Amino acid sequence: MSLKERLTQHLQEIVRDRHPYFSSGGHFFAQQYICDQFRQWGTLERHDFSFQGSSHTNYILNLGETEAINEPPILLAAHYDSVPGTPGADDNGTGVAVLLELIREFANLPVSIPLRFIAFDLEEYGMVGSEIYAEQLKEQNELIRLMFSLEMLGYCCHERHSQTYPPGLNQFYPDTGNFIGFIGNVKTTKETRFFSRQMRNSGTPSEWLSVPFSGEMVSETRLSDHAPFWDQGYKALMVTDTSFLRNPHYHQPSDTIETLDLEFLTGVCQGLIVGLQEFMGISYQSRHDQ
Repeated sequence: MSLKERLTQHLQEIVRDRHPYFSSGGHFFAQQYICDQFRQWGTLERHDFSFQGSSHTNYILNLGETEAINEPPILLAAHYDSVPGTPGADDNGTGVAVLLELIREFANLPVSIPLRFIAFDLEEYGMVGSEIYAEQLKEQNELIRLMFSLEMLGYCCHERHSQTYPPGLNQFYPDTGNFIGFIGNVKTTKETRFFSRQMRNSGTPSEWLSVPFSGEMVSETRLSDHAPFWDQGYKALMVTDTSFLRNPHYHQPSDTIETLDLEFLTGVCQGLIVGLQEFMGISYQSRHDQ
């Protein structure tokens, strides 16, 4: 099965109304699917937390954490909840699908840096799951090499003027929405440029942006699970198709698999694989066509 076929298979399982309160059945189904996928490659860990009197869970899988590798981990994360009334194909079925394929890719490779994969809950309530998790990491003085938030990765449009921006940025970036964006804080500038370049080299157009003051001056850059990590002083970046700045189906019932560009999504996943392997010094040997 090809990488595109596997990503599509994940989407077919994940994409459904999955709001934790209003669509609890779909939310539970997505949780179980993620847990089953994580367990294929290692020990599933739970990070349980409470919010407004209810219990919620972030799911975690660690790869490469051994005494021989005394390095802070790279965190790769995607949120699995959705807003009421939407199947959430791009937001954030695509992020979860890519997260699962990154696990598959790196599960049996000799990694020099530990990898920690996280499926966050309650992103749509204001990044609640990631905020609680990041705060606890800081309280425990745990170091992180780099954090990725995989946020809406599958909408692409090749028409001119299909891409919009926060005020002022349109002067510096293309008006065609056919690229993937890497949005980092200032301390992540080197890594943001690196992964954007690797994405372009793999064949998918890419742009990058580094923002000061944890993105407070450009609020649109804070709307995912990387923002709580910025606030705690960690290096973090968001990988995104720019969400509502491009995708007209954002938070709508029309956010379905049929609106996605699956070739584009596959290219994004492939570019992340290439970039991570290069970053960790692993010779490229993708199994995406196996």
